[in-house]
Amino acid sequence: MQIATLQTIQTGKPQQLTVPPNMGNSAGLPWETSFFRTPVSQPLWLYKTHLADNEQADKKNHGQLDQAVLLYAASHYPLWRSEFDLPTIGPGGFGENFTLDGISEETACVGDIYALGDTRLQVTGPRYPCTKIERRWATPGLTARVAETGRTGWYCQVLQEGSVEPGLPLELIERPYPTWTIALINDLGHGRKHDPALAQAIAACPILVNELWQSLLARAAGNVA
Repeated sequence: MQIATLQTIQTGKPQQLTVPPNMGNSAGLPWETSFFRTPVSQPLWLYKTHLADNEQADKKNHGQLDQAVLLYAASHYPLWRSEFDLPTIGPGGFGENFTLDGISEETACVGDIYALGDTRLQVTGPRYPCTKIERRWATPGLTARVAETGRTGWYCQVLQEGSVEPGLPLELIERPYPTWTIALINDLGHGRKHDPALAQAIAACPILVNELWQSLLARAAGNVA
């Protein structure tokens, strides 16, 4: 069943930059990032480890197998343009590899398995917003707003490699946790929803991306001081 369309694909390589002057104590410091990603029109191979022609700068915190590709909802960009007066923000603006029409954190669930062309992807959880977002757009407060709104994007691991290109349909193949949306996980992890039993159950999910979200949800469940 088609649930979305791959609008654009973006790739980037590490760059040596300087933190913008309005970014507080970090202003003027050297900054290596691959957050500046640009659209590509040709087919690319999606490996289990990464998307071709794309490279992470911070390999310690990004680019693990459960973070092989980052997805983001195209419908969020008009909101960001209006809320923060960012007229040029658009696909790739949040560092995502895939920008999609027809899906968002409200409708994507952890564990979902998607078919995208010949590839098979599995949703592993939300992206946790970091300071790179506001550095990229020289906009203090943007990172906090991403967490507040839940417009974070979400990660997938690659179950089956293959070629991807813009315009492909995103088809839902399997949904093992139909009520555990990315939006719900964001709400629990960021303290907007209080349900200790539910937080504990999701924290134990073996598919959930990395230890950070497991720790956040364990704290929401009252298991961490």
